Amino acid sequence: MLRIDAHQHFWKYNAQRDGWISDEMSLIRRDFMPEDLQPLLVENEMDGCVVVQSDQSEIENMFHLESAAKHDFIKGVVGWVDLTAGDIAERLHGLSQFKHLKGFRNVLQAEPGEFMLKPEFMQGISALQQTRFTYDLLILPNQLSFAKHLVAAFPDQRFVIDHMAKPYIRDRKVDDWKKDMGELAQYDNVWCKASGMVTEADWKEWKNQDFTPYLDVIFELFGPKRVLFGSDWPVCLVAASYSQVVEILAEYMAGFSVSEQIDFWGGNASKFYNLI
Repeated sequence: MLRIDAHQHFWKYNAQRDGWISDEMSLIRRDFMPEDLQPLLVENEMDGCVVVQSDQSEIENMFHLESAAKHDFIKGVVGWVDLTAGDIAERLHGLSQFKHLKGFRNVLQAEPGEFMLKPEFMQGISALQQTRFTYDLLILPNQLSFAKHLVAAFPDQRFVIDHMAKPYIRDRKVDDWKKDMGELAQYDNVWCKASGMVTEADWKEWKNQDFTPYLDVIFELFGPKRVLFGSDWPVCLVAASYSQVVEILAEYMAGFSVSEQIDFWGGNASKFYNLI
């Protein structure tokens, strides 16, 4: 079974476009390309990856698709499309020609929670449902209640929650987030990525055990067949190396069965994204 990093990014750094990279994240204010990731995948025995959008433009889709065409280890692309566009069905039809394009993501964490329930956005999800494409939910804990209504409306659409909805690891808060995640997890069309944890912790002082309560929650709620591994490289580098991220999860997963570990490290990603 393939070992897949189901969440990482590439970019050619542009200060104006990439304004989300703050001064305290200056370490990642540079280019990160497939050639930079490949040796890290090899070192950590990863067979491939899924690259996820970081810029909200269709131009970036082509950048990633061209990279995937050149590098066999890029197994899938999660791109961007304006789901509120009036011609969304036509756009999706056109994009369906690209075999590496597996799904889409919008930066919903930058929008009010109500945005994902707007009729025009839901119309976009409805069009998405008619295709093979998946949808990555990039949301915060205070948006989980809105996401619950969204996923309930589209039981045949596959959703995955990025970064566990960014729980308050630094503040060691679990209960409210767990309750809201539980309401989402009851829908079996919703999966969850164990990703982005180190940047929600204390960047300088985190310990492996800081993440255990949050991993316990997602595995309890979603089960081992609906949780995917993701590094969130290179964003993770502000708090941890690629190998440290893998080590956190490897230590945690040691208590699971061999088949459950196979699912987590790649089987679930292959199934969710229909990887080639």
